[in-house]
Amino acid sequence: MVIAFNKPYGVLCQFTPDQPGQRTLADFGFPKNVYPLGRLDMDSEGLLLLSDESGLNDRLLNPKHAHPRTYLVQVEGVPDSSAMRLLGEGSIVIQGHRCLPCQAVILSRRPEIPPRDPPIRVRKEIPDTWIQITLTEGKNRQVRRMTASIGHPTLRLIRIAIGRLTDSSLAPGAWKKLDGNKQELAELGESR
Repeated sequence: MVIAFNKPYGVLCQFTPDQPGQRTLADFGFPKNVYPLGRLDMDSEGLLLLSDESGLNDRLLNPKHAHPRTYLVQVEGVPDSSAMRLLGEGSIVIQGHRCLPCQAVILSRRPEIPPRDPPIRVRKEIPDTWIQITLTEGKNRQVRRMTASIGHPTLRLIRIAIGRLTDSSLAPGAWKKLDGNKQELAELGESR
C-alpha cells in the first residue's frame, strides 16, 4: 500500500511525539503498519508518501535512483542571478557535503496555495520571493540550508512533487491510497 499525504505545517513525520502536545502522523487516521517514506521537517509542508512496503523507501529516496523532489520555497529578499546560479550548479557545501546540482528558478507569480496556519512573518521593508527547487537528494534541512547559504532564509517550504507525482488534489491534512491507481504508481517510477 502507498499513501500520498499533504502534510500540514507543524506536524512531526513520525507516529509518536517527541514532546507532549506535538501533532504527529497518528493524528490523521492512517491504516496500521504504514511508515513515512522520507521526511519533511515539522515546519515544512506538502507531499509525503507513506507505505507498508519494505524496500520502497530505498527505491524512491536513494540519490542513486535520482527520483527528483520538487519544492516551492518562499525566501526572504530577492535572490540575484549569481545567488540562483549558486543554488543550481552544485557548489554549495553543507556540513561537509557538496550538494548535487539542482534546478532552481524564481517564479514569476506567487503560487496558488492555501495560506499557512500560523501565517509566516511579514516584514514590510523586506520583500519575499518564491523559488521552485528540484533536487535528487534530500539531506537534513537541505533546502533551508541552501537558501540560507546564499543569504535568503526560507520562510515557507512546500514539497509539491516526488518524481511526477504531485499532491495538487489534496488539501492540507488530507491523504489518499495510491494502490488502486496504476497511473499514480507509474508516476512514482514503480515497476509493478
